[in-house]
Amino acid sequence: MDPGAPIQERTSCIFLQVTFCRLRTHQWCFILFNVILFHALLFGADFVEEYFLHSLPYIDMKVLEIKNKARKLNIEPLRSNLSKYYVLSQSEVCKGKNIFLLSLVFSSPGNGTRRDLIRKTWGNVTSVQGHPILTLFALGMPVSVTTQKEINKESRKNNDIIEGIFLDSSENQTLKIIAMIQWAVAFCPNALFILKVDEEMFVNLPSLVDYLLNLKEPIEDIYIGRVIHQVTPNRDPQNRDFVPLSEYPEKYYPDYCSGEAFIMSQDVARMMYVVFKEVPMMVPADVFVGICAKSVGLIPIHSSRFSGKRHIRYNRCCYKFIFTSSEIADPGTPLAWKEINDGKECTLFETYYGLVSCKLLTYLDSFKHFHMETIKNNPTYFGD
Repeated sequence: MDPGAPIQERTSCIFLQVTFCRLRTHQWCFILFNVILFHALLFGADFVEEYFLHSLPYIDMKVLEIKNKARKLNIEPLRSNLSKYYVLSQSEVCKGKNIFLLSLVFSSPGNGTRRDLIRKTWGNVTSVQGHPILTLFALGMPVSVTTQKEINKESRKNNDIIEGIFLDSSENQTLKIIAMIQWAVAFCPNALFILKVDEEMFVNLPSLVDYLLNLKEPIEDIYIGRVIHQVTPNRDPQNRDFVPLSEYPEKYYPDYCSGEAFIMSQDVARMMYVVFKEVPMMVPADVFVGICAKSVGLIPIHSSRFSGKRHIRYNRCCYKFIFTSSEIADPGTPLAWKEINDGKECTLFETYYGLVSCKLLTYLDSFKHFHMETIKNNPTYFGD
């Protein structure tokens, strides 16, 4: 400013500069507030779930008795009577091995193509950071004799199919859970962790194993997944999922891990084996596991890195961070697996950007799906 300018003019300029600075400060505050709000909305739900939506621990003498029974389980009657429980058992596959993570992929009998795809991608991992991984497929019996012959052939080729003696149907998913946890306890007792996962899921085993390796010692009482909170039983007698009061009288189910994918430690599998017969079976399979967990005094541990039922939109750095994603299309699985295992690490910024990107796109997909379902269920007719 010219020193010779009139005092009034200089005063006016100074006033404008101060005002401009104040406006800029307010603008930066507004921008910062919106950035914080954006992240709170995007990640806040996960934070609340992770730290606040936990059941209270339930410990009494009965729980201690169950734990004691679990430690002293006699599995020999089951091992010596295999044909009563399993068509295909793979009873020797774990013998003499210390398995870090046993992955039990719950598959439908006729989905051989999907099983082959898993074998070629994430199911092909046998070790992470030197820790042994074993992936097996859990089936029930098919309706068709032809399908059974195909399963027998597939089993002879791959030696990775466990088939229980029950019809593989939506009504028998709880039986499937029982049969496979029973198998893990009887024939893979050295597996430190057990992953139950549905065949439509994509699993990032390196990321999951790294997470498990960082759990605090001792490794026990572990039941981890995407925790579902305060679900009410279906009381509609006309609905397929109807649960009568006589079977489950409580207003809410206990917290439980979404059934698409969850982890339990070997000691938890043994405790659940002890209480299976005491828990009502006319509830959804994942709820059944949650009720078993509550009855043995367990608190489900929430991790938002499990997707639950949601399909997470693909982003390389996002997929390197999360544990699972639902309903990834068959052609996209090999590409996703190749890219997250290409040896190229993501920077902190790339991981941050990837998580923000895939979360936003996933929420948009959910909104579109909800919108389409609303239109489908409430059609509008024009004309006559």
